[in-house]
Amino acid sequence: MAYFDHILACNRHDLSRFRPFVVDGIVVGRVRHDVAHRLAQYPEVFRVTRDAVSLHPLLSSPDDRTEAVGAVAADLNREWGTPALRGEMYRVVPQFGAVPVMSVDRGVVSLFGVRAFGVHVNGFVRGAEADSLWVGRRAANKTVAPGALDNMVAGGQPSGLTLSENLLKEAAEEADIPAALAATARPVGAIAYCLEDEWGLKPDVMYCFDLEVPADFVPRNTDGEIEDFTLIPVAEVARLVRDTNQFKFNVNLVIIDFLIRHGYLSPDTEPAYLDLIAGLRRGIG
Repeated sequence: MAYFDHILACNRHDLSRFRPFVVDGIVVGRVRHDVAHRLAQYPEVFRVTRDAVSLHPLLSSPDDRTEAVGAVAADLNREWGTPALRGEMYRVVPQFGAVPVMSVDRGVVSLFGVRAFGVHVNGFVRGAEADSLWVGRRAANKTVAPGALDNMVAGGQPSGLTLSENLLKEAAEEADIPAALAATARPVGAIAYCLEDEWGLKPDVMYCFDLEVPADFVPRNTDGEIEDFTLIPVAEVARLVRDTNQFKFNVNLVIIDFLIRHGYLSPDTEPAYLDLIAGLRRGIG
């Protein structure tokens, strides 16, 4: 394996299988053609053509759109087995910070191919000879990547919270990090990828943060999503990313970015150095 294999794995998709999802005249996602045919059965909510899927013009407010699309998504789950609703809403925007045109349940984000956002925190400890990263192991009952290795803190960006507010919330839930310590996390950039999953498209953006924690701090999960934490030397984390698939698919990208920024990967020793840098930012903008 190689580091770049993880970037390729996170960007496997075939856009010819999709058509644009348009809300209020703005392309905010992509819908797979077979899903579009199902949506055509709800003409009071969706207008489906060969070229696009849009919402009924009478659904003119974000709240009306959210309610109508949510009802269809719940019906599709019952009748067709599409992903179940998870009770957490994501804002639908053409770019982060824009006024939302609607919200959609987290469970069906890929069904409509809308861009989802999240926060990922690299929790690291400085050492006299080498730095280490806190690595979590995802619970065995997780829907996505059960048992895989993960960042110390990571979570999707729900409607109604700023990135900073969400970071504090996830830090408390996932690793029992005091708010005063979590607030020292430093924003260090963003990573984007576009992956085709079982039901649709995931054009995701992960906002990355570095958080230096004291040597005597030990994270403790409080929401049942992480089984345990292990403090691992950065060089060993790098080896695990390069040589294995033990980390959750998108977490590999967050760690590669960390390795580049902290000088663990060098253009003198990593042949794909420039490809890695470019590959981590696909789709941003």
